[in-house]
Amino acid sequence: MTNNHISAVLDRPDQRPEPKPMLEAPHSTASMVGLWFFVVVPFVALIATVPLVWGYGLSPLNAAMALILYVVSGLGVTVGYHRYFTHGSFKARRGLRIALAIAGSLASEGSVTQWVADHRRHHAYSDREGDPHSPWRYGTSVGSLFRGLLHAHVGWMFNRDVSNRERFAPDLLADRDIQRVDRMFLPLVWLSLLSPALIGGLVTGTWSGAVSGLFWGGIVRMGLLHHVTWSVNSVCHVLGERPFLSKDKATNFWPLAILSFGESWHNSHHADPTGARHGVLRGQLDPSARLIWLLEKLRWAGDVRWPDPARLAARRTTPQPQH
Repeated sequence: MTNNHISAVLDRPDQRPEPKPMLEAPHSTASMVGLWFFVVVPFVALIATVPLVWGYGLSPLNAAMALILYVVSGLGVTVGYHRYFTHGSFKARRGLRIALAIAGSLASEGSVTQWVADHRRHHAYSDREGDPHSPWRYGTSVGSLFRGLLHAHVGWMFNRDVSNRERFAPDLLADRDIQRVDRMFLPLVWLSLLSPALIGGLVTGTWSGAVSGLFWGGIVRMGLLHHVTWSVNSVCHVLGERPFLSKDKATNFWPLAILSFGESWHNSHHADPTGARHGVLRGQLDPSARLIWLLEKLRWAGDVRWPDPARLAARRTTPQPQH
């Protein structure tokens, strides 16, 4: 599917006919049970981290495993799932496409196709009726916004409504390589969760090394990445700055820039969704864009949609001084 076709999928719903319904069949009971497990368990582990760290410790091995898996799976989501598969910000060789899909699956945020369908639906209806995770869903009062933030952060995933992949991600449904990765999603999640336990046990030769590896490199790392990603859906539509014009309430929230690999420059992204760099202003760190730049230099990626200064200037909310 070309960038023009992707743009058509992301267009506002009132500007085009609706050939397919917005939702598919609801989540099955089994999928809901799995969702609860992979969402709630890492969250509980994060809450338990503070008291446990004093008595249990965080070894250099566990820290290294957690960091490596956080970076690999996190960039798999930001560069792969988001900027490449959802928005077509660049073109990739076949090997890179598959690698990005596998890396993103290790984050346990859903299969490639379903993640892309949800996010394209978000852009098509951003902060309007039909947006799967708008924090403004219930209104603008303090109570309504608090409820909306909870919904946007995590609650929306427990809604049994499923974004229609045939409508929002037909290109990925037609891609045999991506569908193979989709079918391997659950084994990849278990690999992501359990491999630190295996490595920790083998390196230390103890059961405690395996358990601590599972806790830090698997559960806590996965939980942290989940909540950083979800914060882009919730916090980055409420708090922060809006230097660019967009059709929604997306914001730039600098405290999350590094942990989110540049995804928290969310207002900039919504102003120019297909751009490969979200941190477009001076001083805005964007590790995902740096990786795309490196992939371009290695000729594994091409036709990168780097920001157009004239286009950005036209979307600024306040005129900038001439130099």
